[in-house]
Amino acid sequence: MKSGEDCNKSRRNFIKGVGASLLLIPFLQFCSDKIAVLMIRLSGTKHLLGHRLWIKDFPEPSQKIQIPYLIVGGGISGLSAARQFHKKGISDFLMVELENHLGGNSSNGENKYSKYPLGAHYLPLPNFQDKELLRFLEEEKIITAYDSQGFPVFDELQLSFAPDERLFYKNSWQEGVVPKVGNTIAQDLEFARFFKLMDSFRESKGNDGKYLFDIPLYLSSSDLQTRNLDKITMKEWFETNNFKAEPLFNYIDYCCKDDFGLGIEYVSAWAGVHYFAGRKQNASSDKKDSVLTWPEGNARLASHLKKYTEEKTLKNHLVYEVKVENDKVIVKAFDDAKKVSVEITADKVIMTTPQFVNQYLIKDRKTFTKDFHYTPWLLATLTVNDLFDNFSFPLSWDNVIYDAKGLGYIYNQHQTLNQVQDKKVITYYYSFSSSDLKKTRKELYKKDKEYWKQFVLNDLKVAHPDIEEYTEDIEVFLLGHGMISPAPGFIFGESKKQAKQNIQNSIYFAHTDLSGISIFEEAFHQGINVVNEIVDGTSLDS
Repeated sequence: MKSGEDCNKSRRNFIKGVGASLLLIPFLQFCSDKIAVLMIRLSGTKHLLGHRLWIKDFPEPSQKIQIPYLIVGGGISGLSAARQFHKKGISDFLMVELENHLGGNSSNGENKYSKYPLGAHYLPLPNFQDKELLRFLEEEKIITAYDSQGFPVFDELQLSFAPDERLFYKNSWQEGVVPKVGNTIAQDLEFARFFKLMDSFRESKGNDGKYLFDIPLYLSSSDLQTRNLDKITMKEWFETNNFKAEPLFNYIDYCCKDDFGLGIEYVSAWAGVHYFAGRKQNASSDKKDSVLTWPEGNARLASHLKKYTEEKTLKNHLVYEVKVENDKVIVKAFDDAKKVSVEITADKVIMTTPQFVNQYLIKDRKTFTKDFHYTPWLLATLTVNDLFDNFSFPLSWDNVIYDAKGLGYIYNQHQTLNQVQDKKVITYYYSFSSSDLKKTRKELYKKDKEYWKQFVLNDLKVAHPDIEEYTEDIEVFLLGHGMISPAPGFIFGESKKQAKQNIQNSIYFAHTDLSGISIFEEAFHQGINVVNEIVDGTSLDS
């Protein structure tokens, strides 16, 4: 059995494989402002255009389109649905997307030194039983073969290079993200007990023969005792199991923010345990826990899916109304480039937008969408000089700073074969975990770019006191609704079930917020399942 250190590597999945959103997708507003020698850019979501959904001040449609199938939103869920239509031999569909690009939160930026993610940035090795995802990775040459035991062989250039993780703890860097040098014996014993419990959760099955925790979530057991963990917070679970060690508390808090935006105090205990137990680490004969990653993050995966939408996408279109009339779905969308509206009539519509958007598009949805909570996020991409040389443990793909406000940073050029770089490009992640996400979201946009620049630099100074001196460029990227955040009672609650139900067998829904956890695999399977439901009549409870 692997040690907890090996089995519980960080999964910074921020919005990982999030499905598309008409509001969430990044856009760039490059600014020419110069403060000293440091260039700062502040960008984020098109929240101002999105706010027009509240007042619906759009022109009447001047163009009409008819299509059998319409996909609203071009993130991973929507792109996966397009792929599944293709697999079913269906090509007569259209995709509508707000941005001028596809990918949703699996998008990326680029400067003259490197590509960098604007959201999700890697995919852990899939569970061996997830054959659909393995087939996709094989199609895209990420899996290059299968060995004599039937295990997939992954392209080594797309697996994270070593060293992959390090932690700044007690004034020095150490390998891995689990603190191991500087703990007391009692603290180490608590870590060992915790990881033993997580191993048990990972391997255990319910009376229905299903794993207690699985990916995608709908494959998980219906075991009632386990599902009751969704009624309490991860902090309550921590205390109930008599854990007290501060480093362990800090580590679990980091992991919960990493996957869900919410920290240990606010997130569902079922979701918290799923972080450690959902991935089976069984996709290779050596049980190695590794990840697939690229300089642009999961935008690479989105690029593989985009080919299924060629000449089938209306970009720069904001959908503002969706309704059923005479057994047809009428969709109205505003073309932000031409400043005109279009009316699309479809037999079936797939909404791959999150519920906080859908509540403004479709009548009578606010009664249950109020229970969907989304944590705001901040990303900052920095271009720096030689600051990271000559440390106790070398710069890694994932770099975590213990007890910092944020989740650390990734080194975007880590996967490049040429490791002699003129400048280094890193991306910092921060989740605004709180008990009042709505209030936090309002505060987010009140601060200017100078404030956020200093916020990021001050947090990184915990490990890099001189970082401001070495930083040449910062792009701060704000996401008001970063990802679904499963508070207690949400994952197995009624609101999520209601939101998933199709409307008059005409309007269907697919998004990671309908599973409760925002990772690539959930978005990928949401797209597949919704097309199967439409075409074959098969429905899976997610």
